[in-house]
This record gives sequence, structure tokens and C-alpha cells, in this order.
Amino acid sequence: MTEKRSNKKFFLGIAVAVLLPLSFYLVTNELSKGKVHMPLRYGIERTDTQNVGGKVKIDTEYHHVGDLTLINQFGQQVSLNKDLKSRILVIDFFFTTCTSTCPGLARSMKLLQTSFRKDPKKEASLDTIVQFISITVDPEHDSFQALRKYADRYDVNNDTWTFLTGDKKTIYNFARNELHITTGPGDGGAEDFIHSEQLVLLDRDRIVRGYYSGLNDTDVRKCADDIVLLNIERKHNKKK
Repeated sequence: MTEKRSNKKFFLGIAVAVLLPLSFYLVTNELSKGKVHMPLRYGIERTDTQNVGGKVKIDTEYHHVGDLTLINQFGQQVSLNKDLKSRILVIDFFFTTCTSTCPGLARSMKLLQTSFRKDPKKEASLDTIVQFISITVDPEHDSFQALRKYADRYDVNNDTWTFLTGDKKTIYNFARNELHITTGPGDGGAEDFIHSEQLVLLDRDRIVRGYYSGLNDTDVRKCADDIVLLNIERKHNKKK
């Protein structure tokens, strides 16, 4: 059973990697025809309705996720909104001693990273589009050294996959009040614990554009497709 599951993940990774360049072409073609529906925006701050020239105009303002500065697997400070401002983000939450959901999340993130790997044959490589972020929910035990060992375990590309640790209350506030991860109430104290299987997709404006189960192959593929859509959306908007 374990071998079959491993093979399934392997072939899913190949399928995602092979189909992504095709997706770029097809989506660009369909976008020009107005047939593509972009990923939703989450977190409405306000909605104003105005009557302009007899037509109803709806102006919606969405929540822009606040910045987060933590320590990466190399002991360096990283700001999500400053150091990584040019990239789409995929964020998950984990802890290094987890043996239930976290290994599955790591494998899914690894598949996504492989799908957006650098192509030496192309000047504009997919690896410059997105940054993968894994934030520990157990920072008391997960030092940056522990994160580095965890990253090595999955043979990650450290250039495009960042593991973060830091102050627990800061991390938990970010998860609940900025990303709106579905969890119970808490204050980030000693008894508080977040354990989510969700992957969260942020666009370059730091608006949440998707939530996906990191343990569901269909959701992981949808996340990959939505990354492609967000990148094309940005290019399309620049041309307007």
C-alpha cells in the first residue's frame, strides 16, 4: 500500500510538471477570449455600492495580509512582504516532530516546488514566480537548525522553499487574523495549538486567493493551476 501511494504521488508530480507549460499557453489563449475565471479573492474589508450614470458600480476592498518577519532555516530574518514582495506565496503550517498530517503536507509542497522548478532552457523560469513558505507552529522546539534538518530530509531547494520559526504569538496571530486559517480561538499561549492541513495562496498584492487541502491531490493540482492563473493575471493587467 505504501509503495502504491508513493507511486501515485510520483506520477502526480510528473503530470503536474508536464502540464504546466501547456497550461500557460491554454490559459493565455482563453484569457484573451474572456473565458477564464481567476481565483477568488478572500477577506472582504468593505463593499461600497454607487450609482454611476444609472448603472450600479460595486467597489470592493479586500484584506491585504500584513507583513510577517521570522527566522529562516539559515538563521536569517525574512520578511514576507519585503524580501519576497515580487513573488506569489504558498504557505502552510507544520512542526518537525509531527508524524500525522505534516509529512503529507511536506510531500505536497515538494511536488509543487518540483512543478515550478528552474528550467535551464528558458530565460524566464517558473521558479521565479512563487515562493513556498512552511511556518512552524511549535517554535519553542523548532529552532532554525531543526528546520534546516527538516528541509534536508525532503531535499528541498532552499532558494524557493523557506522554513520559518520565531515568536509563537506572532505566528499564531498571523495564522488566525491575517490568513484566517480555520481553527478554534486562542491567544498563542502555552496551551494554544494550531494544526491545519491547509495550503494558503497569496498573490503579489498579498490578498488571499485560495485555500487548499495539502492532503488532497486534486486540491494540490488546483493550487498549481491557480499559481499559473495569478501569474498570467498580473501580466494581463499590465498590458491594459
